Amino acid sequence: MIKDLKDGDRVYGRFLINDCKKCVSGKGKNYLTLVLQDKTGTVDAKKWDVEEGDEELFARGKVVEVTADALMYNKALQLKVHTGEKVDPSSVKWNDLLISAPRSAEELEAKLNAYVDSIADPDLQKLAKKVIEKSEGKFLSWPGAVRNHHEFVNGLLFHSLTMADLAIKVCDVYPSLNRDVVLSGALIHDIGKTVELSGPQACAFTLEGKLLGHISLGFGIVKEAATELGFYAFDDLKEEEKTPSHPLYSKKEMAVIMEHIMLSHHGKQEFGSPVLPLTRESLIVSMIDDIDAKMMILDKAYADVAPGDSTAKIFSMDERYFYKPTYVKENPSPSGLSLDEELKAIKG
Repeated sequence: MIKDLKDGDRVYGRFLINDCKKCVSGKGKNYLTLVLQDKTGTVDAKKWDVEEGDEELFARGKVVEVTADALMYNKALQLKVHTGEKVDPSSVKWNDLLISAPRSAEELEAKLNAYVDSIADPDLQKLAKKVIEKSEGKFLSWPGAVRNHHEFVNGLLFHSLTMADLAIKVCDVYPSLNRDVVLSGALIHDIGKTVELSGPQACAFTLEGKLLGHISLGFGIVKEAATELGFYAFDDLKEEEKTPSHPLYSKKEMAVIMEHIMLSHHGKQEFGSPVLPLTRESLIVSMIDDIDAKMMILDKAYADVAPGDSTAKIFSMDERYFYKPTYVKENPSPSGLSLDEELKAIKG
């Protein structure tokens, strides 16, 4: 298994090709840069001697029987691939190759239902349920990214629920925040990834993902759900009736506020958000999103580093090295609350 690999190991194993890129060396020689995967993780690899048919054999999404050597390069383990053999798809056991969330799918779904049911505002609860329904079940199993963080089966839901765990605690500390808005925003902020990403197996960006991105896709899903639920009935009123005191105004306001969270949850325009957070709730959702992503990135980086040493440069963390103190747990518990802990938190 990938998690057990050590410097100097000779490797014989079956791996999913998570990524494959054809590259050219400084001497003009072709080689392949690969990412190999099994259920325990991923590892970067190189195949320096490219033969005819290798690009097809090692294409993303294929399963290959690999012979390789493990070696350390720039403080990270890497495989030097010698050979690869095609694997009959009918013989593939996907449970051995797909990385899953550290909590079961059943527990994650139960947590999601408990959080949605705890949304006190009936309109907002209906909106959250409608948005989740529009994913046609993908929200329960989709990865949270192609790479970097939560890039595993159920990763999107695991990320959203960990954010929800943080959200209710932050709202307890800052009671000026609207708990229902923050919680709903945490749960559905990344719903656009169910369209942006191709799925758990060798995840890649879809056409919509490449050209539109999950932020705008998520905005569209929430807008459509709100419209179907009648949140925009205010717009059909006569002009003289369109005042904030009208009962329908609050429904439209809530729809726009949730759409604003979808558009602003990356916090800065240079990070992909077309607008900056302009409510307290949207600001908190963007900050919680950033916290959870960075903690997952550091958990992954620390996993391959001995206590007292530093990680390699982490591109998504401003190319910083991070020191791993000796007090860091080698096998930390999964992020977020367990189902029992979460239910206690909801009940206060």
